[in-house]
Amino acid sequence: MITASIVLYNENLTTLQKTVDSFLNSTLEKKLYLIDNSSKNTLQPHFNHPEIAYIFVGKNIGFGSAHNLILDKINSNYHLILNPDIEFKSDIIQTLISELEKDLETSFVTPKVLYPNNKLQFVCRKHPSFFDLINRKLKISKKAIHNNEYRNQNLEVAFYPEFIHGCFMLFKTEDFKNIKGFDERYFLYMEDADLCRKIDDKGKKKLYFPDLEVIHQHRKSSSKSIKLFFYHLTSAIKYFLKWGF
Repeated sequence: MITASIVLYNENLTTLQKTVDSFLNSTLEKKLYLIDNSSKNTLQPHFNHPEIAYIFVGKNIGFGSAHNLILDKINSNYHLILNPDIEFKSDIIQTLISELEKDLETSFVTPKVLYPNNKLQFVCRKHPSFFDLINRKLKISKKAIHNNEYRNQNLEVAFYPEFIHGCFMLFKTEDFKNIKGFDERYFLYMEDADLCRKIDDKGKKKLYFPDLEVIHQHRKSSSKSIKLFFYHLTSAIKYFLKWGF
């Protein structure tokens, strides 16, 4: 049994439908939770399906808080945290589950993530530092950015990075519940970095498995919007106050 959750906020219907179909096409027993933070309930009529639970929140409560709404509802073996702009072949889920089960200490697995033009997204990172975030914005040192993204090693081989961006995270549900999901103090951004830290604190690991791939549109909104950049900055401050600089 696998569950999945997608947090929505004024999503493009066509893009979202592709993500939903990617998950529902799996032959596994499944349940998909669509948690809608939009102010208007315009998408729900398009997702009337026995394997979908649609939760209309009616206001933007944030990414982590929305995913956490279903923590007490999921009784699956595996839980997939999914962005609304992902496409993948449905049969990859079973293979990822098999990889996840090979190591008791692995909490979640993420496949290779590609842009729509098939270029690699560098979703594996070292734990964020204050300099890393400043460097990524100002591009002070390209070498430091590449080192932070593990580009000095073969990214075609599976390994256990410190931090994996959270667009597609297939969890052992028990582990996701044991860390109490996301820290709800983050409204948007850094909640996946914080989640990886919490996994470390439990003595568990995160697996990057590049034998399989998904397509992620990755809109990079915080670099295009002053408001979203402010959210990113606020979350970074909370993160470093919690985990250190």
